[in-house]
Amino acid sequence: MLIIIKMKYIEIAKISYKAQLAWRFDIIFNVLFTVIKIIFAVILWGAVFGERDVVSGLTFHTMLSYYIISSFLSKIELSDGVSGEISHRIREGSFSKYMVLPAKVEGYFLAQTLGAASFYAILNFIAAAIWIFIFRIQFTFTSDFKLIISGIILTILGLIFMVQLNFLLGILTLKFQDIQLFLMIKNTLVAFITGTMLPLSLLPEIVIGIMRFFPFYYITYLPSMLFIGNNQEEAIRGVAILSAWVLVFIIINNFSYNKLRIKFDGVGI
Repeated sequence: MLIIIKMKYIEIAKISYKAQLAWRFDIIFNVLFTVIKIIFAVILWGAVFGERDVVSGLTFHTMLSYYIISSFLSKIELSDGVSGEISHRIREGSFSKYMVLPAKVEGYFLAQTLGAASFYAILNFIAAAIWIFIFRIQFTFTSDFKLIISGIILTILGLIFMVQLNFLLGILTLKFQDIQLFLMIKNTLVAFITGTMLPLSLLPEIVIGIMRFFPFYYITYLPSMLFIGNNQEEAIRGVAILSAWVLVFIIINNFSYNKLRIKFDGVGI
């Protein structure tokens, strides 16, 4: 029975993976945006470093490596579409199409997002590798197998958590007329507190200490640091804390969905 359930979600992920090929303009734009971010990183951090060899414990090429990896991780984090899709379906009355599927609604969106993320992970990896070679960046990447595995686990857990967060925000449409304010606040905060815009190591230590209690620290910043060989001592703790947050959101989302879904009065599928 468990194998059948797993296969069901694998098929959803496979369909989502293949569906990305239909959006060729999105693929081209994604590759170009990766190039633009690398160029931006070279210009920005070249100006920041100037004559300095080290900033916040990172060399110029290590900083570029962090920025490329964090940008890569943020580009495969595609859960924003989950909240938008759920909100849209609820408002137009067609959310029932997901409620009648032989799969849990949250599980469906998780499998769909992971399928799309796997496609863009391959695409962006190839694009980043090509442009690292073109710009002759001395790319820094750890050879420590434990750090690589820890970074991969954190990346997967981070994707799962962000789907959970966006699922929760999406179903709030069952209670609130408009969730755009929630989404705007979330997008603004996440871009900063995950370390996508700037390495969190640039912040005061007291701020970093507080952020370690929350999941966002472990979604982009910590795996990026692990991949360049830094913050080794935080690997196991990071996996444990982010796993705990995922479990907490499983409970929150199950409770919220079961409580709010009875308010849905849409018709048709």
